Amino acid sequence: MNSRLKFELNVPNILTTLRLIAVPFLAWLIWRWPKYKVGGFITFLAIWMTDILDGWIARRFNQITEFGKLFDPLVDKIFQVTTAVMMFMIGRIPLWVPLFMLLRETLMIVGSWYLLKERDTVVYSDHFGKAATFFYVLAFGLLFWLPDEPRWIRDVIFIIPVLLSLTATINYTYKNRDKWFRRRDAEC
Repeated sequence: MNSRLKFELNVPNILTTLRLIAVPFLAWLIWRWPKYKVGGFITFLAIWMTDILDGWIARRFNQITEFGKLFDPLVDKIFQVTTAVMMFMIGRIPLWVPLFMLLRETLMIVGSWYLLKERDTVVYSDHFGKAATFFYVLAFGLLFWLPDEPRWIRDVIFIIPVLLSLTATINYTYKNRDKWFRRRDAEC
């Protein structure tokens, strides 16, 4: 693995690590639905706000690291997929949402890992990926407060994030298309 990706102790990387640690706690709160709905929402919101905060600190105080560029989006994926799976398990969303997210994120992680390991290329989040993340977080946040009926609303709120997510995947693939097929020894 690229030596530039070592963990650097700074505030953004610590906040990202704390977000990762908070995800299982969020899962437990969602699982205890509706008893801990408010606590789940507050934890969900704290994880999301910490994501915004760590990005702002990294840019504002020039604490952007190669590790953070890779680790932050990975934690976002874990946060979103965990939330989707748990919301499905308690009956708040249909199965297609976590299935789509698991498939897409697995493809992104495997593709990114391959490019990093075989092509020494890190695939960073772009504006489509960031927009998809925002709309997923918005949709999940709404799930905490939407009534049980009508159920179709819980499908509809995921159309925009899914479309943005597909667009991001196509964009990542297009931007890195030459790296997929280039021989490693040809790069030397």
